[in-house]
Amino acid sequence: MSNENKQDKYDVETTGHEWDGIEELNTPLPRWWLWTFYATCIWGLAYTIAYPAWPLISEATPGLLGYSSRAEVAEDIQEVKDANAALDEKIASVELAAIGEDDELRNYAANGGAAVFRTWCAQCHGSGAAGAKGYPNLLDNAWLWGGTLEDIHYTIAHGIRSEQDPDTRWSEMPAFGEILAEEEIGQVVHYVRQISGQEHDATLASAGETVYLDNCAACHMEDGSGDRFQGAPNLTDAIWLYGGDIDALTETVVNARFGVMPPWNERLTEAQIAQVAFYVHQLGGGE
Repeated sequence: MSNENKQDKYDVETTGHEWDGIEELNTPLPRWWLWTFYATCIWGLAYTIAYPAWPLISEATPGLLGYSSRAEVAEDIQEVKDANAALDEKIASVELAAIGEDDELRNYAANGGAAVFRTWCAQCHGSGAAGAKGYPNLLDNAWLWGGTLEDIHYTIAHGIRSEQDPDTRWSEMPAFGEILAEEEIGQVVHYVRQISGQEHDATLASAGETVYLDNCAACHMEDGSGDRFQGAPNLTDAIWLYGGDIDALTETVVNARFGVMPPWNERLTEAQIAQVAFYVHQLGGGE
């Protein structure tokens, strides 16, 4: 069959492509599809002119309508703030202990504090506040500077060992690797394991008691119970911020630890600090 006869048969021109005798027809697109396609092209162009669309070096084209999703979110946030303004003012002005005595304030503080915690605190203390190595567990009663509502509020507001705030909590353990001999460090490590009820070398622990009393008791007390005023942890319990095994204790004695928590009094409002302090306190570990 000639090419002319083939075209008469198909009633449509071919694209000129052929594979093993199979020709590709150049069938025109339906008119409705073409008009729909043209309409979407025009709509897309109009959209990029009316709304933010094309990325530039530091921002996108603003669009003729001046729409901003950030501004829309900011308006929504402001609406919520305005709606809660009376509660925020009240919670920032009352005594912390009074929050739990008012049903409305208690519910607001618990929910608001949970939101603040998930936003700002969970990265270090965990979503459930159980902490991690180097980050305190907020569910127990082991508080270096106290676990009352007032103590927690102060710690959140001013941070720990933060040079940004002159009122920050501050304690600093010396690096005893520069003070004690390696043998003495091993002895005091075993003594600490002894008073905390862990497996230890009795001979080393006996010699380590003298090392402890001469170098550690001033902060951790003679019985190892610690001193909250100084932020010196209790060494007789099973709670260890950096670990209580021999290697972890040796590292602590040799190089000391110096964890830092930022102050939140410039990032959070007084109402937010009160809320998150109440939230942490009611988790079960507060005193």
